[in-house]
Amino acid sequence: MHRRILMATTLATLLASGAAWAEDKVLAIVVKGLDNPFFEQINKGCQKWNGENAGSGYSCFYTGPASSADEVGEVQIVQDLLQRPDVAAIAISPSNAPLMAKMLREQAPKIPIMTIDADFLEEDADLRVTYLGTDNYLMGVKFAEHLKALKPEGGTVCLQLGNVAAANINARAAGTRDTLSGEKGIEMLTGQGGWTEIAGCPVFTNDQADLANQQMADTFTANPDLTAFMLIGGWAQFAPQAYAQVTDQVMDKLKDKSLVIVAGDTLPPQMEALKAGRSHVQVGQRPFEMGYRAPTVMIDILNGKAVDPVIYTGLDECTQENVDSCIGG
Repeated sequence: MHRRILMATTLATLLASGAAWAEDKVLAIVVKGLDNPFFEQINKGCQKWNGENAGSGYSCFYTGPASSADEVGEVQIVQDLLQRPDVAAIAISPSNAPLMAKMLREQAPKIPIMTIDADFLEEDADLRVTYLGTDNYLMGVKFAEHLKALKPEGGTVCLQLGNVAAANINARAAGTRDTLSGEKGIEMLTGQGGWTEIAGCPVFTNDQADLANQQMADTFTANPDLTAFMLIGGWAQFAPQAYAQVTDQVMDKLKDKSLVIVAGDTLPPQMEALKAGRSHVQVGQRPFEMGYRAPTVMIDILNGKAVDPVIYTGLDECTQENVDSCIGG
């Protein structure tokens, strides 16, 4: 029953999208969840491309499961798209990279597949033509570099991650731990480089803003001497009212920097949080650029043009000192 309802919902979404299905070939972008404002920036880039390329014979179509926690739903949406004769190529941000890869190996799609925002695991890279998005390991390195600058003596830290199987988030965590420790391949900080991950961390949000805020509140209560909390993705800040309530509990510590918050992404509410002193660093991706460039990359692939196996879209490093001039988005 759930599968039939999901397929009906997916079809209804496609029909309501405004894409010119009968006339255009569809360039689909499938994200982890429509409930995440980060992905809405990808949608805005996709729609800008549509506005500039009317009559090209192609339409950019943005979709995904209603909830970022619905890994199976995302896989089902891709399966549905693979059955449509008017879908020319698909760009996927896999929530569960191994699960998505398993389905694609079984389906053996005849249309080009690329990844966007999040990549497949290295052993599954052959399933896609290219990856368009952030250098996630480098993003983790930047998290750590800023934290070390703020807290050169080290201390205790909690990392907040997303989905256990999200390859992009795990790459950021690896970059963070490697840089803080000064060693490669550290799975948990136990004093290396002066940093120790506290008991109960990392915590996993499953991309849910409410859970992310509850985890932060619980961590602050249980660990009054915590040195740093790192949002490896921006989940808690995507619910600005709840995030404000959580950080109200520790504002004195944030002001004197006895507690430091380093976070991922630079969406407008996150930049407001930075301005208000509710974080110290925001390392931002460029989701609008991802959504805007993806259709052109897919067309290049379809036309047989050479496309690099990895296309990075860059990072923005925003601090309380440069917040007024740092371009986020």
